Amino acid sequence: MSDQDLFYLLALLKVDGVGDIIAKKLLGHFGNAEAIFKSKTNQIAAIDGVGAALLKNLKDKSVFEKAQNELDYIKANNINISFFQDENYPDRLKHCIDSPVVIFSSGNINLKNKKIISIVGTRQITSYGTEFCKKLIEDLAPLDPVIVSGFAYGVDIVAHQLAMDYNLQTIGVLAHGLNQIYPRTHKKYIAKMEENCGFITEFWSSSNPDKEKFVRRNRIVAGMTEATIVIESADKGGSLITANLANDYNRDVFAVPGRVTDKYSQGCNNLIKTQKANVLTSAADLVYILNWDVMENPKPIQKQLFVELGPDEQKIYDFLIKNGKELLDVIAVQCDFPIYKISGVLLNMELKGVIRPLPGKLFEAI
Repeated sequence: MSDQDLFYLLALLKVDGVGDIIAKKLLGHFGNAEAIFKSKTNQIAAIDGVGAALLKNLKDKSVFEKAQNELDYIKANNINISFFQDENYPDRLKHCIDSPVVIFSSGNINLKNKKIISIVGTRQITSYGTEFCKKLIEDLAPLDPVIVSGFAYGVDIVAHQLAMDYNLQTIGVLAHGLNQIYPRTHKKYIAKMEENCGFITEFWSSSNPDKEKFVRRNRIVAGMTEATIVIESADKGGSLITANLANDYNRDVFAVPGRVTDKYSQGCNNLIKTQKANVLTSAADLVYILNWDVMENPKPIQKQLFVELGPDEQKIYDFLIKNGKELLDVIAVQCDFPIYKISGVLLNMELKGVIRPLPGKLFEAI
């Protein structure tokens, strides 16, 4: 996108009353933002959703000064721009009707051919939540997923830190401009975050982290990912809003169950009880429900010369050697394992390189 195109696009987005949906309608009709400003009033008025107030606001010349100031900031600070029709725009987010027209980003973000999940939850994460999150990311690390979260206290920053510990790409979705970081105590993570992946936001450099912006931020967290995982949550909270948005976008949602007496498990338990989330007890649940192919992992897993198999793994391996390709359900029945247990065993065996998944939930020994 040229500087001139970006200038007019920024000006359009600064017009009072032009939200993401209206902006997309106008751009779809006129082709670009400059054409909108140069079109006649009656042409713009013909667009569904455009009223007298918006027509008047489109004549406000102050938006051009604001657009130029933001463009100067973008160029001076090497901010990356993703227009919703561009190839570098998060693919899944494109399909959300209320997705941002423009996303600003910093760092080294590359989302092509990646498994992308969001991990969210309470800002008062407990030791239970921390340990579960650590085990989850440790087990998922060989699959090289991108971990998305909101860079807030609690579950968010724990997920980001663990992703960096395992050298995974991790993206912080911000509720303010890229000229600042909230909370300030997380400034110490900026350099490593941008080295591992980076930050994205829809908000301009003049935007502060106001309360309502965190809710808007959550739709990006939910919309750009394949699945949203809620580690811990009280019966109310921002992570539940993210989970609901993910459901609205037809994304998979997972929740970690906890004791009914635990305050920060109530939200997760309610999601599961109302069938708004899948139960997540291990990485295997995620891999199975999302139908991830471990063997497509960009960090290939090679079969070890001397693999130590546990009794359960050995039983399944012997069964597959004898019978060849088999369905997961058949393996569970014939080897006398419940589905919830066999999913985890099969994942461990895949990571050891002794079996491989095939289309149609089939598995075979290597």
